[in-house]
Amino acid sequence: MTRIGISIAVPEPFGTRLREARASFGDPQAATVPSHVTLLPPDEVGDACLEVVRKALADVATTTRAFDMTLQGTGTFRPVSPVVFVAVSRGISETEVLASRLRDAVGPPPADFPFHPHVTVAQHLDDAALDRAYAELSDFTCDFRVTEFLLYRHDDADGWIPDQSFPLA
Repeated sequence: MTRIGISIAVPEPFGTRLREARASFGDPQAATVPSHVTLLPPDEVGDACLEVVRKALADVATTTRAFDMTLQGTGTFRPVSPVVFVAVSRGISETEVLASRLRDAVGPPPADFPFHPHVTVAQHLDDAALDRAYAELSDFTCDFRVTEFLLYRHDDADGWIPDQSFPLA
């Protein structure tokens, strides 16, 4: 079995800036989780099924247009979930459509929460660290063009590693 995830990577230099901020808040996942907008949550797939998944991802990518995304400000899922995130403020509907098309194509298990595009910057930390993350990144903003999404594989030692890029039309 292989643990995979499908996401939009936050490009440089913004991805590194958010990852360094995440580490500064004390979030240990900063070391193993690149900055990203999740499209499909992590899932286990059999090695024999991985090629079928790759084909489905390629089919979705070739019929999806590139789009602009803006990340701006912070939000939180508290009190439901101890998460602080940087919000997607432009490209929300395009990201939702892409995620929906990927779910239809790949058929992962049902999500624990409704889909809400975001970049996690602090998770499962104490309230003081979550408050600090919320405040310190409240003025964060960046714009970029989403031209691809990535299939990530999880490695126990190194965390989430990009495995394959799927360029958008």
